[in-house]
Amino acid sequence: MATPVDILGLTSEQFAQAAALAVGQGSGVAGRLYREAHREGRFEPERSAPASAPRWRAAFTLGHLRVVKVVEEDGPLGLTAKAVLATHDGYEIECVRIPMRLVPTDGEGEPVQEHTLCLSSQVGCRMACAFCETGKMGLIRHLTAGEIVAQVATVRAALGWEPKNLVFMGMGEALDNTAALIPALHALTDKRGMMFSHERITVCTSGHAEGIAALKALGWKRLNLSISLNGARDELRSRLMPVNKATPLAELQRILCDFPQRRNFSLGVNWCLMPGFNDTRQDATEIAAFVRPMQRALLNLIPYNPGSYPLTRAPTEDEIDRFIGWLRDEGLAVRRRITKGRSIMAACGQLGNLELRAKRLPGGRPGRQVDMADG
Repeated sequence: MATPVDILGLTSEQFAQAAALAVGQGSGVAGRLYREAHREGRFEPERSAPASAPRWRAAFTLGHLRVVKVVEEDGPLGLTAKAVLATHDGYEIECVRIPMRLVPTDGEGEPVQEHTLCLSSQVGCRMACAFCETGKMGLIRHLTAGEIVAQVATVRAALGWEPKNLVFMGMGEALDNTAALIPALHALTDKRGMMFSHERITVCTSGHAEGIAALKALGWKRLNLSISLNGARDELRSRLMPVNKATPLAELQRILCDFPQRRNFSLGVNWCLMPGFNDTRQDATEIAAFVRPMQRALLNLIPYNPGSYPLTRAPTEDEIDRFIGWLRDEGLAVRRRITKGRSIMAACGQLGNLELRAKRLPGGRPGRQVDMADG
């Protein structure tokens, strides 16, 4: 007997086509079942099509994840919350609800808090970035399209979270898993489902050239792209981010310049400020040289968040302000990322469970620390 297909990994059109084949008579309720699954987090064919409900159950399933725990940290903008979610085969992934701006309401009501949901795309990651907790796990497996979408569906249904924006900056390199990411993007933006607009979604990458090409091929000019840079000369970036050996900075720069841009698009360039590694005046000059050929770019400065095996310490406020000043001297548009979730291991670079690899894979162990004296 065939394994039921996860509704969350399908578009409404794909679901309707599959239903016509699997269910036959009674498949006309597919649109309603799809909306209920994606928007309300429920799959109840007994209510909409009682006669054909057994066939629906045999053909489809709603692949919610199990909420293992939620940890929270209060901050100036509100609560940052990390949800640890379990997959059907016992792995754990993490997603983070990040408080954003307060939006005034019409009339005299209280302002509404907007949130961004940071999503994972893999269990672990094979990119092995030296400053990243997930990278120390190695890649255990890719998430499916359904599991990617299920993060949104699960936190909505189980925790009442209603994210305004989605960012693929959680566990894993999203563009290393385009086979699942792109179907997930289609499902997340489906007008009969969750209805996220393209401009509300940001895909962050370490510089995965083939993945960027796959995004470009979609032709979605309103989809946001963000690059994790962290080193603007090849020697430094290759030590911090091994992906640079496959796609050196000059080639990465060319690829990013060719990425389609809408009128109000700014390429996100993320720089994790790590004292003793990439915090000098020379680094600021090299960042500007990398960014200058691009039409529009916004430099997101992210203070380093130490993990289980710290590469260095967190920068001080004086060091952050000094580096921002150097960047602005170079004419760059800069936004300092307010640190959120560091105390609960929910901040940038802190997601992951180093024990998971050892428990789930034979011979698994955390990756080594990077020594800047290494060749």
